[in-house]
Amino acid sequence: MRIVVGITGGIAAYKAVNVVRAFVLAGHDVQVIATEAALRFVGRPTLEAISRNPVHSELYEGVAEVRHVALGQHADLIVIAPATANTLAKLAQGLADDLLGNTVLASTAPLVVAPAMHTEMWQHPATVANVATLRERGVTVIGPAAGQLTGTDSGPGRMSEPDDIVHAALAALGPRDLVGQHVLVTAGGTREPLDPVRFLGNRSSGKQGVAIARAAAARGAEVTLIAAHTDPGVLEGAVGGVEVVRVETARELGEAAHRAAESASVVVMAAAVADYRPEAVSELKIKKETQGETLELRLVKNADILRELVEARRPGQLIIGFAAETETDRDALIELGRRKAERKGTDFLVVNAVGWSEGFSQDDNAILVLDSTGSIVEEASGSKASVAHRILDLTR
Repeated sequence: MRIVVGITGGIAAYKAVNVVRAFVLAGHDVQVIATEAALRFVGRPTLEAISRNPVHSELYEGVAEVRHVALGQHADLIVIAPATANTLAKLAQGLADDLLGNTVLASTAPLVVAPAMHTEMWQHPATVANVATLRERGVTVIGPAAGQLTGTDSGPGRMSEPDDIVHAALAALGPRDLVGQHVLVTAGGTREPLDPVRFLGNRSSGKQGVAIARAAAARGAEVTLIAAHTDPGVLEGAVGGVEVVRVETARELGEAAHRAAESASVVVMAAAVADYRPEAVSELKIKKETQGETLELRLVKNADILRELVEARRPGQLIIGFAAETETDRDALIELGRRKAERKGTDFLVVNAVGWSEGFSQDDNAILVLDSTGSIVEEASGSKASVAHRILDLTR
């Protein structure tokens, strides 16, 4: 999604860096609009490095492309954090004397504001009236929290924590069709130890599974995320509302999945689980000096966790499996998926092609979904965040 993060001139502007970072890590395209006052608190290079885009601040920049209108027109979501008392007043009056004000007025996207100011300013009748006006217009107001403010002051007015802002902002954007549902998601790649320092693993980054967990939480679900190994940073950011259970091996993942599935209404098995594990694990490091020119490993098959969950499913429980295949021919890929769907007995099977340079560790994904009869019921491509929502649409 295309998200505009507006940063205004309060001391809490330093926390906005983590708001931007969380959106980026969740796979969204983030454009930062920083007011002149905001750039006195946090530097442009920092915001550009974290957002991976140029920072916009001047109303008369990019006139040829009508940037003061285009940013708002193209936005799927606008988040202002921190939103100062002055910013709230300007928004309530519909003023557009800077780039941020123009962007808000030129957009039909949901607007989310995270106020931050001293307690007296937050409780002033003018601010109270301005916030009430914004809420009446459908603006989502997150916080503020009560706590330590600038200096020795303490009280309501502290900007909400970045994870809470991101979680609430994404919830304001999407449907709340999973309220009351418990969704179990697995993500990442398992690691099967050979000795205390080595393991058999795979190249799964965990990005798609984590994106599904975040999307489910944004849609109102209670989410349990069983995470095997994930790439650095994948679990950071927008994981508010998600219970994370860390595991290493296929056995650990299976045990955790069976426990969580007992109360889950939806199960999404996106983890890359090792098919085999070493028959024996050495208590000491395996050394080449004692092994000679070759090393033989005997592997034994791991349990089929997905099939076990299907066999133990509760009435009404929806189970979605994943199939990552290196087949490059589309027809052959579909046939592989159909055979796997039949073996596993899932309600839906998400099939995606992987290889040396696709699927794993990428920010984008392309999938097709088969139902229990082997029919293609969905195809989607794009950011893993957008693909996650397409997968969750299957639960309707």
